[in-house]
Amino acid sequence: LIADFDAAAVVIGLPYNFDGSESEMTVEACSMAAKFSLSLEIPVLLRDERVTSYEARGRLWKQGVSEQESRLLVDSEAAVIILEDFLAEIAAAPSAE
Repeated sequence: LIADFDAAAVVIGLPYNFDGSESEMTVEACSMAAKFSLSLEIPVLLRDERVTSYEARGRLWKQGVSEQESRLLVDSEAAVIILEDFLAEIAAAPSAE
């Protein structure tokens, strides 16, 4: 996929607990990112995903998606939010020119 889409980076959601502490999944995500970093020639970036599932459920609800279907789509929608936030962060960063 990385080559097919000419990706410039891989963005991985970092699942902290709501209070900001690390969870078992936080450690697992960091481990996965480290492994990707060893085998990829592009940056592997971690982004806090604490409230993305909540926001994703809200978006799906506003779109009229049923509760049952929402359960199937919430992780994909949360991934979209993580990427949108990352791209907004890049766009807002001062140019390095």
